[in-house]
Amino acid sequence: MSQSLAQLLIHIVFSAKGHYPFIEEAVESELYAYIGDTIKRLGGVPIKINGLSDHIHILSSMPKTVSLAKYLEEIKRNSSRWIKNKGGLYEKFAWQNGYGAFSVSASQRNTVVNYILNQKSHHKKMTFKEEMIAFLKKYQVEYDERYLWD
Repeated sequence: MSQSLAQLLIHIVFSAKGHYPFIEEAVESELYAYIGDTIKRLGGVPIKINGLSDHIHILSSMPKTVSLAKYLEEIKRNSSRWIKNKGGLYEKFAWQNGYGAFSVSASQRNTVVNYILNQKSHHKKMTFKEEMIAFLKKYQVEYDERYLWD
C-alpha cells in the first residue's frame, strides 16, 4: 500500500493522583474540551470524554504516528498544566502515573460511548477500584494489585 490507514479505537481510564476529587463540575466541561483539543493536535479523534471528580474516561481513535505511551503522556501532561493554571486547589493537581487502555471494536463503539456518558449514575453502584478490576478481568490484563493503586 502506498498509504498508511488505520482505525483504532481506544478506551482510556486514568485518575487524579491519590484519587483526590479535584475535578469539580465548574471546570470539568472546560477540561474535557481541552483534552479533546489535545487529542486532535496529536492526530486522534476524541469521541467521548467524561468522568467523575477523581477519574476520567476517554474514547478516542489512536493517531497513526504516536505510540500509546506518548499519547497518554501528552494528554496527561498538557491537561495537568492547563488545570494548574486555574489556581487555588488546582495548583496541587496531578494525574496518577499509570492508566488503563483498552481496545474497542467498531461494533462496540456506541456501547462504550453510553458507558462513558453514564459515569455518574454508574458509580453510584460501583467504586473506581471495582470498575478498574472489572475492566482488567474483562480484557484479560494481568496485574499485581500491590502495584495497581497509588
